[in-house]
Amino acid sequence: MKFINPTGLYDPRPNGYSHVVVAEAPARIIYIAGQGGEDVNGMLSESFEAQVMQALANLRTALASVDAKLSDVAKVTALIVDHSEARLAIFSSALRAAWGEHPAPACTLIPVPRLALDGMLFEIEAIVTAAQHWGQV
Repeated sequence: MKFINPTGLYDPRPNGYSHVVVAEAPARIIYIAGQGGEDVNGMLSESFEAQVMQALANLRTALASVDAKLSDVAKVTALIVDHSEARLAIFSSALRAAWGEHPAPACTLIPVPRLALDGMLFEIEAIVTAAQHWGQV
């Protein structure tokens, strides 16, 4: 994949994302459903930061199930309940930490009034391009 932050647009890297991602074929295109902050038992922390960290861990688990990793993610969409600058800072910091030295994916953040479950404060979905593994499901 090629990650581009065009001249003429502000630098999004401090916020943990890239403006443009070009994915070249042949590759698998994988859609990861929204991952919330639920643990393996379906429990949600009351902490926004804890939910973000758990959702990113859940995203890594989903990626691993298809032999992919965070660096294969082309685009994420994040949904934040009661969005604020403080929550944006937590989310941006978590993205920067998760992707580390790898280029960050394109990202859209959507403030929402609520999510699927009571107490759910954060959800992240991903579109992934990964090397084709012929003959595997």
